[in-house]
Amino acid sequence: MVAPRDLPSQIWWIGLDRSRPQTTVSVWDPVVRVLHWVLVASFVVAWITSGTWKTWHVGAGYVATAAMVLRVVWAVGGTHYARFRQFIRPASIIRAHLFDMVRGRDARYLGHSPAGGLMVLSLLSCFALLGLSGWLLTTDAFWGSATLELIHNGLGNLTLGLVLVHIAAVLFVSFRHWDNLCAAMLSGRKRSPSPKDIE
Repeated sequence: MVAPRDLPSQIWWIGLDRSRPQTTVSVWDPVVRVLHWVLVASFVVAWITSGTWKTWHVGAGYVATAAMVLRVVWAVGGTHYARFRQFIRPASIIRAHLFDMVRGRDARYLGHSPAGGLMVLSLLSCFALLGLSGWLLTTDAFWGSATLELIHNGLGNLTLGLVLVHIAAVLFVSFRHWDNLCAAMLSGRKRSPSPKDIE
């Protein structure tokens, strides 16, 4: 990690250190990156149009649901870092990782960290439930159901909360490990692992 006195040479937000050459490796494939940003954009549109422009809201919901389904499919048969088996970890490992984060001893992960993997599962679950409840509201059986609409809105609020936690965690981990995670989700590349990093 770069000490604070080295900050002028460390442009951490774009993942560069001018004091020494950087090598990078490919981590996030194009499918992961495109689906990630489609989910971001469709959720923003759905949130903004909730209760106002129903056609846009429903359309964004269908796009988000389709992207969620494709991401799950890709997590089964996609590239190494995209797969569930790479980032789903037991509760004991997730708990230990979170304790290490609090103590400032968490390792850098090339793919998703245990906490990051949990966040992926949580967000995908919320998108699935949002899509299902939203679709049910368009059916004859649940048309105008106040209870289901309340559940749908609650899921939307829960998803927003998770998104905000996710953003805060991305910024925190980016600063902690001098590893711009947002830029990595655009380029697909991250700083090459050191011997202490977990691949």
